[in-house]
This record gives sequence, C-alpha cells and structure tokens, in this order.
Amino acid sequence: MSKKPAVRNAHFLGTKIRNLRKRNNLTLEDLSSRCMRIDLEAAPSVSYLSMIERGKRHPAPTMLSVIAEVFQKEADWFLDDVVTDDEAVAPDKGNRGGIRGMPLEPSFLFSNEVLQNALPEMLSQTGVSGRQFAHLLIRAHQENNQNHFPELERAAEEIGKKQMPLDVDQLTDICEQLGMTIKWFTRLPKKLEHELTLSDTTVVRSFFDSPSTIYVNRLMKDQPVRLKYDLAHYIGHKVLHDGDGVKSVMTTGPVAERIVQNLDIDASSALDSKDIVHAWRDFECSFFAGALLCPKVAYRRLLEQKAHDVSVAETIGVTTAVAMRRMTAVSSYPHWHYFDAYPPGQLHAVYRGNGIPLPWGNMRLVQDPCQHWAVFRLINQDVTRPSAQISVLDVGKEPHIYCCESVKVADLSGNGHVVCAGIDINPAITAQGSDAVSIANSLKAACIDNGGSVAIPPSIKDELRQVSKLLNIAWLERGIETEARLICPRSGACPRNPTCHESC
Repeated sequence: MSKKPAVRNAHFLGTKIRNLRKRNNLTLEDLSSRCMRIDLEAAPSVSYLSMIERGKRHPAPTMLSVIAEVFQKEADWFLDDVVTDDEAVAPDKGNRGGIRGMPLEPSFLFSNEVLQNALPEMLSQTGVSGRQFAHLLIRAHQENNQNHFPELERAAEEIGKKQMPLDVDQLTDICEQLGMTIKWFTRLPKKLEHELTLSDTTVVRSFFDSPSTIYVNRLMKDQPVRLKYDLAHYIGHKVLHDGDGVKSVMTTGPVAERIVQNLDIDASSALDSKDIVHAWRDFECSFFAGALLCPKVAYRRLLEQKAHDVSVAETIGVTTAVAMRRMTAVSSYPHWHYFDAYPPGQLHAVYRGNGIPLPWGNMRLVQDPCQHWAVFRLINQDVTRPSAQISVLDVGKEPHIYCCESVKVADLSGNGHVVCAGIDINPAITAQGSDAVSIANSLKAACIDNGGSVAIPPSIKDELRQVSKLLNIAWLERGIETEARLICPRSGACPRNPTCHESC
C-alpha cells in the first residue's frame, strides 16, 4: 500500500474511480457490493462512493485498497499526479456492442415499398417461412437493444412486486387475480391435435384459450420449474395483451419451429403479417416471464453474490435456460451471447448482444460444421456438470477472446440439449488499459502453433484473471485453467493448420 495520504490529489482519485466504474458499466451500488465482498468493514457505502467520486470525501488507505482490488489496479495508480485521457479510464460513450447494420446503396432499393414487395417472394424462393423471418427480425431487434426492454421489465415488476423467488402457488394466485383459470389435460383436443404437426419427440406443454383459460399438460405437475415459466408466460399475455386474440401453443422438443402458431394462421412458407405480430407477442411474453421470475435488481444482486454461477437457477427455482437468458439482460457487462442447441447441431435460440459471428445450424444444417464450439461439442457427450471454455474467434479481421459456460440439460420430452451463455472478453481487456487485439492475436498464434488448442500462456492468463475478478464471473476463472480453443463459424474456413476439413 502506498504511503501517500489518500487526501493527495483527491479530485483526480474521484475522477479515476468514476470513469473506471462507468467504463465497466457498474452502478454505484454494483461497486459498493463488489467492495463488500472483498472487505465488509472497509467497503464504502453507495452514498460515500458518490462523495468520493465528487471529491467531497477522501477514502482511507484500507478503503482505497479495496476499491483498487475491484478494478485490478495498484492503489498508487489512483494517487499519482496525472489525470490521463487514456481509454482505460475515459468513459466509453460510443458503441456498447451488439449487432450493428451497414449502409446499403443505392438506398432507394431498400425503401419500405420495395422491401414489402420483394420480401415475400424472396422468402418463398429460399424456403424460409414467414415465422422464421419474423423470429429473425425480432432477434435482430433484441440484439440491437442488447436485451434492454424497460417497459416490459416495469410491467413484470408491477405484477410480481419485485419478489424473488416466486413459487407455483404465488403465480397461481396472480392468475386468479387476473381472472384466469388453469385447467389440466392429458390429451390434446382433437381439433388442436389435427391442426398441429408434431414429431414423436415433441410434447405440448400448455396452450391458451382466449380470453382467460390456461390449459396445462398434466406432465407439468411434476415439473414446477417449467410450470412456473409457462404460467409467467401466460400472465404476460394477459397483462400485455389482455388475453385477446390467439396465443401460440407452448411445445417442447428438438423442432426448429418449436412455438407453433394457432389454428387460424397459415403455416406455409408465405409471409403473413400475422406471423410478425404473433412472433413479437411470443417474444414479449417470454421476456416478461423472465423478468417476472427474475426481477432485475434482485437477480442482479444474486448474480453478484454467486459470481454469475449458473447454480442460481436452483436457488430461485427456474430453468438453467431462463437463468442464463436473464444474465444477458441484467448484467452490468453488456457483451453477452446465448445459444440453445439440439442435436445434431441445430440452434433453437440465439442471442448475440456481443456481436459474435453466428455459428452454423440456425435455420439450416450445413455439411462443414465447426465442432469446437462448446455448445456443439457437448451435444453428444454424456456430461451433467457445467463446462467453461475460452475460445478465440475472428470477428471481421480481428480475433476476439470469448468465454462461455455450457450445460447439457433435458427438456420435458427427455431430449438432451445444450444451453450456453458467454461473453466477449475483448472490451473488458480494453477497459483495463491493455491491447485486446494484440493479446487475442498472441493467443490465436499459440493455438495455431499447437494444433488448435493450447494451455493459456501465463502472461495472458494474468490479463484474463484480472478481467474475471473485475467482472465477477466465476466460470471465467475456471475457463482460464483449461485449454483455449480456436473456433470458426464453419470448418471450411478453419484457421487451424492443418484445417479440420483437411484432417478429416
């Protein structure tokens, strides 16, 4: 610890703390909570942190040491004579990540009138259904907003009163308060059975009969975690849409279009305006359900306490998938992705708020998949424990380092699938004042020299360990101790030497 008194250059100290906090997307409450985990007695309160940042209070040496540990800096760094303009401390007011579009010329070809005429024919010729196209639009909107939908959060919080966890009885009471009735079925009504095309591995979990009846499969009685999600989903439909119109049937199983639209909607490949409306409603209700079961502030605090461990799902009684999806929405770090993959490698759910290139198998299976993605690698493995992986992947012309946590789970039908949540580490490395691209290039070169995977070199390990402590993500710490893997969207463009394609 420096012998310099903390009062020295206090204005600079506060500026540095504030800028580091903002650059790492931490609120005052987040930073205070991180400090408390290190040293409860020396940690500053939210109000005291605010006064430090404004130069109205000076932290004691022990307090400054705790703050420095959170940001993985030396205490002396906060006490020098210079307020640097370096990117490491300057607040980042620019792009927060996510998928961004590109300007297309000539622009008149992309006018509303031309697109509305061209899209139906394009979808018909490519075999993409209107429903798939609708989901693609919604995913792009979700990624562009990085899962920030405050109006849906507020609607869920008003209904659930920000309580966590909620049990089945509490959700049943909410249904009754909204005038909804729950009925159980063992076999689908003949009309519904006739209209839906279901495989042997697909099970209808529940469906909604407007304006206020929820039909639930009796199999769900022994599945309280899944039952809670379905009830929360229909509560969302009642709150957001007053139970009007038709509602999608909730099914489970390895089917590309798992949410089957209701009976009056044409299931052909033609684009129908109803496809867009009902797909959007499905998304709204799904997001509402997650926000109801995992209210933002309470869930964020739990993630901080548990270092983003996926075991939080068991703590509050939700599925691993719900727990992971909500991480992407409530975490102070915005650069997340989420995948849900069924064998042989088809992605049911995709979210890329960190701009990670889309791996194979979203709408079509291809012949040259990259088998080194953790989400696909675990599909055919008999594993039950979470698996952390550090990966290097080219994004455009620059390599990025990613870390993900993947878990193999079973759905209501007993079908195994893999859910995966991950982060782009490059922005966090940059926020620490290091050259992320240079570090990623070094790790990529080491992977190539070692045939595609390598034990992470000590110098890079130190950088990643600092990031793991700053982001407070336990599985990143575990991933550092495993080999880093070189991955690519498809093996036809494999950067390994020899390539996976050649070795096969």
